[in-house]
Amino acid sequence: MNWKFLCFLSYLALFSQNFFSQSDTSSKLQFNADFRFRVEEDWNSKKPDGSFRADRTRWRYRLRAGFHYDYNHWASFGARIRSGNPIKQQDPQLTLGDDFSEFNTLPIGFEKIYFKAEQDGYAFWIGKNTFPFEKQNELFWSDNVYPEGVFLKKKFKMESGFLNNLDVNGGHFIIRTNGTSLDKDSCFQGLQVASVLRDKKAKLYGGIYLFKNIPNIPDGADTYIFDYFILNIGANISLLKSRDLNLKLDYYNNLENYENNDFIISNFKNQKNGFVSGLSIGHLDKKSDYYFKVTYSYLEKFAAVDFLAQNDWARWDYSSYNSPDGRLTNFKGIEVVASYLLDKNIKLTLKYYKVNQLITNGVSKETGDRIRLDLDVKF
Repeated sequence: MNWKFLCFLSYLALFSQNFFSQSDTSSKLQFNADFRFRVEEDWNSKKPDGSFRADRTRWRYRLRAGFHYDYNHWASFGARIRSGNPIKQQDPQLTLGDDFSEFNTLPIGFEKIYFKAEQDGYAFWIGKNTFPFEKQNELFWSDNVYPEGVFLKKKFKMESGFLNNLDVNGGHFIIRTNGTSLDKDSCFQGLQVASVLRDKKAKLYGGIYLFKNIPNIPDGADTYIFDYFILNIGANISLLKSRDLNLKLDYYNNLENYENNDFIISNFKNQKNGFVSGLSIGHLDKKSDYYFKVTYSYLEKFAAVDFLAQNDWARWDYSSYNSPDGRLTNFKGIEVVASYLLDKNIKLTLKYYKVNQLITNGVSKETGDRIRLDLDVKF
């Protein structure tokens, strides 16, 4: 897909919007788009061999455009395209001047395409869509990774008592098919219960996630496959409602036993736990609103699937195996975030990261410092 096709889609969207604005279906069809420009600096990035990666400055950008159509009161469908390397699911940003020859065209692909149904407290979708389980950070699952499969939700309304509502979420998603029986696919299954306490003083959730036949290295360079069985318990507690001051907590425990897995070296066999804590203040609803957050993360090697989690905190990746995917587990570190709404649909965000590896993959523990400034514009 190239820019000519993108221009065609844009023209089609404008034409369709004009057409539907003159009909009774104007409220059913909604278009959306956003643009991001990023300036990013990396330094103090130590490699496993003890040497340092060169300090790096990048200018980056991302474009997304999509639509959502309400077919009737219970059925809808939608799709969205985005710029980005098609084999780098964690990172849709493109770097100015990087790997695309002399002002060549840029890669664009479908980020979402789905059918959705909602009725009487039930919700269901099939296709490729946003990660549907409750979460409050990207340390277990990146916001840029859109799973493909089937999802079902049941929402229970509580008329009185301790809980405002209770959601039960479940789904089956295919990471990579092998073209044989379903039990041979690389996939994950999730089951989660989430609730909001009375007066919205806290949000609590707990879930289990089974990852089956997962390659140890992504994008075809794997030497073995294995399973994860991860328990996640999380809470968002309102400490001061008038200031939007919130405490965010997550605990991860991989219940899978690797003691008899000869492919995993002994130092990592019990590296299966993770803990994330964050403190945030503010909100981003209208012009001049602000938001601050500080997050501490301690994530052992197998507390999450590293190439499905975020790749924001450091430059660690699988490039030595010809894969662009990140490997952001087996680390501890901090994230500091400050956001400000310049206008209702224009946001400025500054982020700082500092990380240290828990257990070395070589002769030295890896490190990294990163700072980035994002300008996000919604249309």
